Amino acid sequence: MIHYKPGRIFLSVPHMGGHETNYVQKALEDNWVSTAGPNLPGFEHDICQHTNARYAVALNSGTAAIHLALQLLGVKAGDEVLCSTFTFVATANPVLYIGATPVFVESEPETWNMCPATLREAIEARLKLGKKPACILLVHLYGMPAKLKELLAVAEEFDIPVIEDAAEALGSRYGGHQVGTLGKIGIFSFNGNKIITTSGGGALITNEEALAKKALFLATQSKDPAPYYEHSQMGFNYRLSNICAGIGRGQLDVLEKRIKQRREIYTYYKDQLESIEGVSFLPEPKGCFSNRWLTNIVLSEELNTTPESIRQALEQENIEIRPLWKPMHLQPLFKDNAYYGDNFSGRLFSRGLSLPSSSNLSDEDLEKVVRFLKRELLAAAPSA
Repeated sequence: MIHYKPGRIFLSVPHMGGHETNYVQKALEDNWVSTAGPNLPGFEHDICQHTNARYAVALNSGTAAIHLALQLLGVKAGDEVLCSTFTFVATANPVLYIGATPVFVESEPETWNMCPATLREAIEARLKLGKKPACILLVHLYGMPAKLKELLAVAEEFDIPVIEDAAEALGSRYGGHQVGTLGKIGIFSFNGNKIITTSGGGALITNEEALAKKALFLATQSKDPAPYYEHSQMGFNYRLSNICAGIGRGQLDVLEKRIKQRREIYTYYKDQLESIEGVSFLPEPKGCFSNRWLTNIVLSEELNTTPESIRQALEQENIEIRPLWKPMHLQPLFKDNAYYGDNFSGRLFSRGLSLPSSSNLSDEDLEKVVRFLKRELLAAAPSA
């Protein structure tokens, strides 16, 4: 067990808005302490209002949402799923749950998300092997929208459905549309480190009523319509609790405020650090709006230090920073899986860091993080 000193500055923590207790208290008073109750349809309605999706199904994790999305699209054992390599393992694990195989596709430098040209290369290569991918599972990493116009065009050309993993990207928009709403199915995460939280939870969104109904059916143990418990197919215990849904309703009330706060944190770091030689940030491409869930920096190889050295130095100051996600094609779990790309994400992983980005960071804490980062970075600058 890790024991943290008081006053630790964490990477990303929950930030309550104040109304969550109203929804939770009402659920307790009415004894809706279950995976049923009025907060669930209320939360789903609120998600639809915020995203313009037609249907939402509240679930107990974003991972569960991906698993159900794959089920809904008919992915089965032995199939292949084209998957972003630059992501957290929860994107790829549900592919394994089904017995399917992830095939990993590299990112491009403008958004750090799936590269449309590499996606095409991967599809054509798999087709030559007689293996048409069952679906495409792309990610909007760190809240930055992927190049959806190009990616969806490739998917349509080859008639392959798309799942958008928007776990980190609630409130992010592409061409004015909430990411997660442009593919066949989108998913969100409400884990405790996300921009809003239900403590643990997720959601599946879609514009197709049949998919939403089937998702809810599967998430509640696939109970057939009978006066007794009858089951004709395998189901899952994936429904969100009414208590957690109440937290989510209160959190959605402050979503736009949280996005504004995270974007302001990004701007502060950028203004303070960008002028240091060897430090760079990821800008927003035209037509993209990122919620800036986490602010990230990339360090050039000319710096006389490593991201790990900086991480350890800030750890000594009780500040949590973290390497960027280690790509899936570099993970021991997936060492034998097919991969298409030039290891761009691997280079990002070796030179990148995620900085404390909690929306409730005080000015004092932000200044402290920047002060110690500047100390390390300026000392390591090539001209120092």
